[in-house]
Amino acid sequence: MRRTTYLVIRIAGRRCTRLKCYYCFSKTDGKQLWVKTVDYPVKEPTHPRNPYCGSTPAADGKHVVVWHGSAGVHCYDYDGKELWSRDLGTFRQIWGYASSPVLYGDSVLLNCGPGINSFVIALSLEDGHTLWKADEPDGADDHNPKGDWVGSWATPVVAKVDGLDQVLVPQSRHVKAYDPKTGKVLWTCGGTGNLAYADVMPGDGVAVAASGYTAPAIGFKLGGAGDVTAANQLWRVEKNPQRVGSGVVLGKYLYMVSEPGFSCIELLTGREVWKERPEGQTFWASLVSAGDRLYVTSQQGVTYVFAADPTQFRLLATNDIGEGSNSTIAVSDGQIFLRTFKSLYCIDER
Repeated sequence: MRRTTYLVIRIAGRRCTRLKCYYCFSKTDGKQLWVKTVDYPVKEPTHPRNPYCGSTPAADGKHVVVWHGSAGVHCYDYDGKELWSRDLGTFRQIWGYASSPVLYGDSVLLNCGPGINSFVIALSLEDGHTLWKADEPDGADDHNPKGDWVGSWATPVVAKVDGLDQVLVPQSRHVKAYDPKTGKVLWTCGGTGNLAYADVMPGDGVAVAASGYTAPAIGFKLGGAGDVTAANQLWRVEKNPQRVGSGVVLGKYLYMVSEPGFSCIELLTGREVWKERPEGQTFWASLVSAGDRLYVTSQQGVTYVFAADPTQFRLLATNDIGEGSNSTIAVSDGQIFLRTFKSLYCIDER
């Protein structure tokens, strides 16, 4: 089947300011099958540690959807033929952008921003027309009028809430739940910080939202209507390590990655059960679970494999490839794919 043959990733060099590129490789031998390039004539601001490769493509076996920020949303088939493209406006933020598109049924969900132009949108997967759009006010290209850094770099998460699908997106100072069919804001839970890097991490009826830049993390019940902050918030931890990547909820525990390392947190109380800080390593990637194992790659290029064990940290393996990476590993058909600043790797257990 095609979905087990192709691998599509975004590659844009650190000095590439005009050309936004996506490559398709064979999963069997890594051979390049096609490349699609969008020429955008304006240099976009970004953080030196966030080069122009922050957004991950979404695919369903027929469509490949990519977002290039100000250079638009583009949809290709698996042979690289462009099916449609949309210009959603200009997005400027001094740290760049990072949200990825999510395919939901016949729609594409996208958290557009950060910056003055910020909104959550659903596009038709068939032709790219707008199904709904929900503006997010109070965005800023750097500081807001109060002098605060604000913005959301998070990817939408679709979660089952009271038997119905809802789209969860962390924004500055709150989490919003949207109806995936209409874009109506169903409820809002406040208490987070100004900067939303990690995605919302849902469990069974509850979720965690962890702000970036050492700001608060909250645990809260899912559901309700309107402002549910007072009724639904379970806990709030005011001071936290810098967090960029997202964690994984397994049962009653959240396994979280932060810039300095890993931790295990009780989902209902926010109590930290254990933490591990590997010396000389920093982490921007998200955790990935496979079976009873958790995987994450450091910015220095060391992949850590440890047990999903709430009683203690148990390191199972490490793999140092000696190349820097901000990327989260992808797992497919028993293979691990890892993108670094230089290379693409396939690791296969045989």
